Amino acid sequence: MKFTTWNPVYQSILDDLGYDREGDERARDVLASFATPFDRDRLDWTGQTVAICGAAPRLDDDLDRLKGADAVVAASTAADVVREAGFDLDLMVTDVDKNPETAVELTESGTPVAVAAHGDNIPALREWVPKFDADHVLPTTQAEPVGPVVNWGGFTDGDRAAFIADELGADELRFAGWDFDDPTVDPEKARKLAWAERLLRWLERRRGDSFSILDGRRESIEPLP
Repeated sequence: MKFTTWNPVYQSILDDLGYDREGDERARDVLASFATPFDRDRLDWTGQTVAICGAAPRLDDDLDRLKGADAVVAASTAADVVREAGFDLDLMVTDVDKNPETAVELTESGTPVAVAAHGDNIPALREWVPKFDADHVLPTTQAEPVGPVVNWGGFTDGDRAAFIADELGADELRFAGWDFDDPTVDPEKARKLAWAERLLRWLERRRGDSFSILDGRRESIEPLP
């Protein structure tokens, strides 16, 4: 994902949600100060099937979808569910807002964690990222990438996980634990889920793919460039 491709979509997200680009950039720079370049060759998923686990309550019911996957990526608290169910985890994607202790433990054991910087998580970045093993941190931003901090697309932890898998060559993306209509979330989170859906539809089109979680929903999704 080139930033020139991502930037118009990113600006649309900022405009819709009223977020601040400068805040994202400040957070990115804080993360960069703690980060080192990540060796992406460690996660070469070329031609592989990658399970993308969201943190919706239905994840427990979807765990069978992880069977046979070559790699498993989990967003936020989905990492705990996946591990407790006995599955190996290849990457956690988080903005360190819910279960940072899990991220610390994973990096200490050598499992990579993709950490996202955005405008309202600077305190969490300052508190938790220094506790991670830096060798196992993939630093990410939704703003323009700088230094070791990359931007491979994505906005929420879940859809960012899918964009990361795409960037790393995944042939098939298999989704578990997703619910775009989750009634338990607050209005702001519901708007973020709507963006996650739009972004996955955009990624699906860019890949010439068909994600099963979008079946029956595509006609109602406002397209992105």
